[in-house]
Amino acid sequence: MSKIKLLTDAASDISPEYEKALGIRVIPFKVAMGDKTYMSGVDFDNEKFYRMIDAYDGIPSTSQITAFEYEEIFKEIYDEGYTDVINVTINREGSATYNNACMAAESFYENNPGAKGKFTIYNIDSEGYTGAYGWPLIQAAGKIKKGSSAKEVAAYIQDWVKNCVIYFGIYTLKYARKSGRIPSAAAFVGEVMGLRPVMRIHDHEIKTHTKVRGDKSVIPKIVDLTSGEIIPKTPYCIVYGKDEAVRDELAKALTKKLGYPPSEFFQIGAAITINAGPMVVGAIFKSQRP
Repeated sequence: MSKIKLLTDAASDISPEYEKALGIRVIPFKVAMGDKTYMSGVDFDNEKFYRMIDAYDGIPSTSQITAFEYEEIFKEIYDEGYTDVINVTINREGSATYNNACMAAESFYENNPGAKGKFTIYNIDSEGYTGAYGWPLIQAAGKIKKGSSAKEVAAYIQDWVKNCVIYFGIYTLKYARKSGRIPSAAAFVGEVMGLRPVMRIHDHEIKTHTKVRGDKSVIPKIVDLTSGEIIPKTPYCIVYGKDEAVRDELAKALTKKLGYPPSEFFQIGAAITINAGPMVVGAIFKSQRP
């Protein structure tokens, strides 16, 4: 009888409550701030990190999950009696984590030849960030409980991430400028003019899809873009940072436009906050024209 373990990293933004309730193992990222190193989700929660980054003048950084760490985790899961592990990682274009997981799988089988044919490792590149892979992992837990095979669950996740789109608005360019995502000069001009970028994430890429003027224009633009691209009547999620008011405003606007509420909310953790800042809001959905 198969026994399947779901594995992911902290950039999936799966909440501690879901992690515990569904048995999804979430690997934290190391976050460096000056001469101190922290473990996301261990040394701070999201709210504490928002305060930390607001007070920090430098540029925090995250470290990839190493092949050595992954091999140790695969061995632990194997020793616990699992027959399959489905590991979904942060976008391979934004981190070496996925490639490290693949190298770890090869090394694991070399060092544990008896596992061949008894233990299957599925490494899946999410192609994106946050709930773009947090959502299908939550759904996968339910599918496993209902008896779906590891192969079926892995196929479901792969289909979702390949067709998933995120539109999100950034309310301040301070953090994107510091992280290098947006050149300093362009960020300065954007702030002066009151421009707010609306980003599109799909197929490994983060692009500035459009720009709007002023904070009040962000949510209407996300609603228009989402309603024009989502597969009708399919689930969608809200991603947000420290401002619950904009989260609720977007949820209300999308519910009115689409005729049904969001299925889940994902609050961004350290990995996303470092690059985008804590003032963001967006929609995650399966696109009819990715």
